[in-house]
Amino acid sequence: MKGLTGNVIKTLTMGSQLPCTDNSGAKVVKVISAVGFKGKRGRSPQLGVGNVVVASVRKGKPDMVKKVVKALIVRQKKEYRRPNGMRIFFEDNAVVLVGDDFLPIGTEIKGVVAKEIAERFPKVAAISSGVV
Repeated sequence: MKGLTGNVIKTLTMGSQLPCTDNSGAKVVKVISAVGFKGKRGRSPQLGVGNVVVASVRKGKPDMVKKVVKALIVRQKKEYRRPNGMRIFFEDNAVVLVGDDFLPIGTEIKGVVAKEIAERFPKVAAISSGVV
């Protein structure tokens, strides 16, 4: 997996409830854990744009509720810095549901995704309405 180009400040934590911005059937998901997190014992993972998380669907279609899924964070409110000096932030935090091979479950993403997502997960960027 390719590394992120920006210096993403990680501000989301375990228990964060995030809106799902694709058409997979989930509306709100709650973060349970982080995929690939290595840290000190007892320390809770910090998450930001580009991280894949394990989440539980809280609101959405009845067949999706209470399901444990993988999700990719595509937007965050907290600003972060790119190598060219530009600082970028979004209006909301948002996730997209992905499968075990990191391909999107939905067929359409409402809103834009970060450029860092487009570099690391090109299939997710291909179904989004724009890349910022």
